[in-house]
Amino acid sequence: MKNLATVITSLASALPVVGTSIVGWLWGGFSVDNPTLNRFYSFHYLFPFLLAALSLAHLAALHQYGSTNPLGIPAQTDLVDFYPYFYVKDLVATLALAGFAAWLVGFYPEVLGHPDNNIPANPYSTPAHIVPEWYFLWVYAILRSIPNKLAGVAAIGLVFAALALLPYLHKPNCRSPVFRSLHQNLAWALIGDFLLLTYLGHQPVEPPYVALGQLATVAFFGILAAFCVAAWADQWLAGAYKPLAVHPLISSFIY
Repeated sequence: MKNLATVITSLASALPVVGTSIVGWLWGGFSVDNPTLNRFYSFHYLFPFLLAALSLAHLAALHQYGSTNPLGIPAQTDLVDFYPYFYVKDLVATLALAGFAAWLVGFYPEVLGHPDNNIPANPYSTPAHIVPEWYFLWVYAILRSIPNKLAGVAAIGLVFAALALLPYLHKPNCRSPVFRSLHQNLAWALIGDFLLLTYLGHQPVEPPYVALGQLATVAFFGILAAFCVAAWADQWLAGAYKPLAVHPLISSFIY
């Protein structure tokens, strides 16, 4: 864990001018030690409370503005009460996920980790293969697919910036993917690329995993860009094929 913390916090050193100062502030000293671990453990303890606050904000927005539907059309007339319909459905999903998590923790606690993460930290011996937690593997694969450290950190920032801006850049006329086969194919391609990056992040840094990681990284950003291009194309086609306005005098002769 200490070796992984050193790798993660050292990414800030790629920033020009202030990178070294930020690393020292994160470490709380000249290397990763107890102050660093205490800070990150405190952050991991407080972060769920932030997620709970965001969940409450989500419920408030859902209560005020309503939810979407598979057809992607406004439906403000045929409404269903949140309780007991959606409450029971969400409760079943929550209990199923909690049961799955309990099964993993109780019977297979190490199935999603890497054995090297259990090796005691040794400042004189760095593990040959450092692997983060499974939910960070896809980001780690993107990071190490770029040989330049600063460019890799910039790519990580671009990943989260692109995902945050995607709802504002991707605004088709029809929000539902049911009637847009291209959007469905892009969504499945993004899921497949995400799974591929997750797999590659768990593999050692050697051929052919390096080349595959670079191709998957380019594909990831390309698919996100294709989402926006497809939405803009939908808007352009919808405007291009609108019926032309006919002058009333001409329409009198036609009809």
